[in-house]
Formats: sequence, C-alpha cells, structure tokens
Amino acid sequence: MRTWNTPTDASVLRLVEAERERRRRIRQHDWRTAGRPDQILPLGDWRVWMILAGRGWGKTRTGAEAVREWSETNSHIGLIAPTKTDAREIMVEGVAGILAVFPPERPARYIANRFRLEFPSGSIGTIFTADEPDRLRGPQHTKLWADELAAWRYPEAWDMALLGLRLGDSPQAIITTTPKPTALIRELRDRSRLEGDPLGRVVLTQGSTYDNAANLSPAFLSEIVQRYEGTRMGRQELHAEILEEIEGALWTGAMIEGGRVHASPAMVRRVLAVDPATTHGPDSDETGVTVAGKGEDGDYYVLEAEGLRASPEVWGSRVLHLYDLHAADMIVAETNQGGEMVAAVLRAVCSRTSREVPRISTVHAKKGKVLRAEPVVALYEQGRVHHVGVFPVLEEQQTAFPVATDHDDRVDATVYALTELAKPERRSITAY
Repeated sequence: MRTWNTPTDASVLRLVEAERERRRRIRQHDWRTAGRPDQILPLGDWRVWMILAGRGWGKTRTGAEAVREWSETNSHIGLIAPTKTDAREIMVEGVAGILAVFPPERPARYIANRFRLEFPSGSIGTIFTADEPDRLRGPQHTKLWADELAAWRYPEAWDMALLGLRLGDSPQAIITTTPKPTALIRELRDRSRLEGDPLGRVVLTQGSTYDNAANLSPAFLSEIVQRYEGTRMGRQELHAEILEEIEGALWTGAMIEGGRVHASPAMVRRVLAVDPATTHGPDSDETGVTVAGKGEDGDYYVLEAEGLRASPEVWGSRVLHLYDLHAADMIVAETNQGGEMVAAVLRAVCSRTSREVPRISTVHAKKGKVLRAEPVVALYEQGRVHHVGVFPVLEEQQTAFPVATDHDDRVDATVYALTELAKPERRSITAY
C-alpha cells in the first residue's frame, strides 16, 4: 500500500513565515510603494530635480533610491558630495545611503580606493567631491546625484558636473539639499518657475521635517523642534525656506555660514560674557550668555550662545557651570541695565556653594549698540570669527540686527565676548 508524506503543522508554519519574510523584503526594497509620492522620480521631461527639504525629510534615501532605479538602465552615474567624508559616510555607507537600499541578494559593491560603485546591473557609479571641481572636467555621465549643493565650497563644481552630463537620451541630475540663500540655489529655484527653460526644465520639490515625522524618533523631533522651531533658522532647517537677507542687518547668513566649523583648535583664551535681563518671567527679556575663545591660529570661536528666562539664582548657576566647563579666564558683564547685578548674583551663588568668585570684568557701554557691534562685524567679514556648530537664536538675532529684531541679548553677549578677546592686552573693558 502506498503512503503519502503530509507536511506537519510546524513545517507549514515555517513555509508561511518564510514567504512572509520574502514578501517583507520585497516591500522593503520597493521604493515606489514604500516612498512618499514626493520622493519618487518625477514623470515627464526634465533636466534637474531639486529637492529642498528640512532635516530628516528623507533627502538621502530619496537620492539613493533614485540611483538604484537609474542603475538598472544607465551605464555611468555621477555622485557628488561636499567632501570625501560626506560621500562615504552619508551618500554611500550611511543608514539611508546607496549600499543600504540595494537588497542583499543584489548588492552594490563599493571600491573605496577607486571612488567607485559597481551596481548589480553592471553599471558604474563614480564618486566626486565639490572640493575638487577640476576632477569633474573630463568624466561623462548619464545621470547625476548632487548632495547638499547649498553647502558646496566651490559652486563652480556644479557647472563642471553639468558639462559632463551628456550621455544617453535623457541626462538628468538630482539635487538633495537643505536650502541656503546661495546664488546657485536661488537661480535654480527661479528656473523652476519658468514655463519653458532653454537650459532644461527644473522640477522643484520642497518639504519640511514634519513630512517624515512617522519615521523619525520622538527624541530627534523633540530636540530639533526645541532647537529650531519658531526661529528664523527653523524656517530654513525645518521648513526648507530660502531665507533672503534682511536689508540693513549688520550680519548676513553667508557671513556666518562661511566661517562655520564643527570643531575648534586649541584655545589661548576663553571668556564668558553676560547680558543680564533686569526682570524674569514669561514675557521678560532673556539673559544672554556667550562663551567664546581665541584660538592658537589667531581666529575667534563662538563656543556657546544661549539665553535664559530665569531667576538670577538660576542663570547665575548656569553662568558658573559654563565658566568651569570651558575653563574660561574671565566673565564679562554688562552693567548699563543691571548695574552691578551680575557681579552681585555670582558672588551670592559662589558664597552659597563655597567656591571662589571668578574674575569679573564689567562693561559700561557708552557707544550705541550698532557702533559697539561694528568692529566685531568687521572680524566676521574678514573670516576671523567661527561658530562652532549652529546657534539658531543667536544667528537669527544677528541676521536681523538692528532693523528687524525685538531681542538682541545674545548679540550683545557675543559682542562683549569677542570685543574682549580682540583686545591686544587683558584689561577691564570700558566702551566709549
């Protein structure tokens, strides 16, 4: 008698689970299903797709997925990042980069020493950086992905890239960037508004951080909203607006951005400056606090810039904490509004905590705010002042001062700190 083997319940479950996993992996790598409509390659005839979007919108994933789709039918794809580190850590090896979006059964291969990607279809991706625009003079491409174009040190690299974008029937470029009011970004935005562009159609997609909120961690959203929302910088970093310069403001965004750094050199001096509020409450001014240093290279570095709407006891404790944290050698305190308030508050906090009172230098400014700020603005114009990181509220105040801001506490504290550091010798400050 012939018997038939029948599958057990356990084996059936394993088959079902395996099929579910197979389908899940297909969905995971099916960007046209998983991506939002504004993240999918546009239809029609276009030359440039520029994505101006806030932090966390999904710009890198969108660019990487476009490269994956292109790689199936295009032989030579160019990839341009601001720096070599950005190319490797964000565009290629990042969590949303090119290597991550290819399925395990059809992976892309990264050959780091040749600045090259080999795709499973046989097509090639070549990596460039905007720091070396001359490398873009010779190579030719069918497609191009340019990441963080607004942050390129040499915008002429874009022109070099376009000259090489000449292979195939439909050469196209994708730009993924957080917007900044550079001439190139404004030019491309304006071209996107044209009915017919002789240089080729520009498609513009703008989006905010909140468009991708479902895929962002609550901690990230909480931190970035607290840091940027409600500020002029938040309009740029969260909502992807191209901020135009305010006529009459002493500082410009380009002036600040040109000197921004991620780390500072060794310091020869550090000072902390305080612009005190005379009251505290929900509607009061903030007490501005800035820590700045003079580097061994002779340039000046803004290390901290914050404002506190708090009682004197609270802001006094915070000032002493920052003073110790940065090993500052002096506290510079403005006396016009608060008289001897800062010195008195700090002495009281030191007495309560049994610590030595730091060296305090007072500023009684006889000049107007604009005249006082002008020498510091000149240092920015010379490229000698660097913000170590981003200080959204300070930078918003700077780019609106003195014509379009109701608050300048952080500007004042920063001016006091940098004025002290720029003096040829250490002595008490009196502004005339």
